[in-house]
Amino acid sequence: MKDLRQITVVGLGLLGGSITLAVLRTFSRVKVVGYTHRAITRRKARQLAVATEVVDDVKSSVSDADIVILATPIRTFEEIFSQIADALPSGCIVTDVGSTKVLPHRWAARKLPKTAHYVGSHPITGSEQRGIEFARDDLFDQATCILTTTKRPNNRAVQTLRKFWSELGCCVKLMTPAEHDRIFANVSHLPHLIAAALINANNAKELKFAGKGFIDTSRVASGPANIWADVLLTNANNTTRSIDKIIAELVKLKKAIKSQDKKQIENLLEAARSKRAALINYKIKKKELIS
Repeated sequence: MKDLRQITVVGLGLLGGSITLAVLRTFSRVKVVGYTHRAITRRKARQLAVATEVVDDVKSSVSDADIVILATPIRTFEEIFSQIADALPSGCIVTDVGSTKVLPHRWAARKLPKTAHYVGSHPITGSEQRGIEFARDDLFDQATCILTTTKRPNNRAVQTLRKFWSELGCCVKLMTPAEHDRIFANVSHLPHLIAAALINANNAKELKFAGKGFIDTSRVASGPANIWADVLLTNANNTTRSIDKIIAELVKLKKAIKSQDKKQIENLLEAARSKRAALINYKIKKKELIS
């Protein structure tokens, strides 16, 4: 990390802007370059001083970078890889903050030069808010960050990114891209779909009577639709399997309610309550939640 001179972040929304701010806070000697194709975002980024330099050309933004981080919608990655491929310095590490990993690894292998090293990153943090005005330098404090690698990773790139995310405040874990996408279809993508379905199952008039429990349960439905559409479409098989699982659980409850089987209803609800209690205790123990 002592040789790190420049980090480039492509995409200056909530996550991209938070990365640049966190890097400025943590690595005072490192030049931070931010790229966005939107003029209005560049103007805001300069006003908020989120980077050392904010530029309008993606190729020039990466030409001197040691690490390039993509923080744009996932389905833009393939095109961006193509655009920056011949501008990347030899030995440059390329990563991203996308929520799915199998396809980005495939695109990187196809589009990036052999002299660049791609490792996937997924910091498990964020907000239903969007836009650079919501960026903050402590977004990654005590967050988990997953690094994804294929069979023959570049060890230097992996260790550099492990150290990088750790310095920003993350607990770093390694997975294969396939394992990542299977797990996060269940614990990340499915909750968003359930929250959206919960909102859509009620009309606007009825929703006015919703209490705090409903608001808490449906919070993630406020996430940006375009970002989440990309997530779901780039992990379609795992996500549809996850939908089948939740349908099966709802069918169990439906049958128990319809047949007035109080014992079965209690068993299903108690199983969920116990599982969640164990989850909360684990998160508190790992300091990922405050008791």
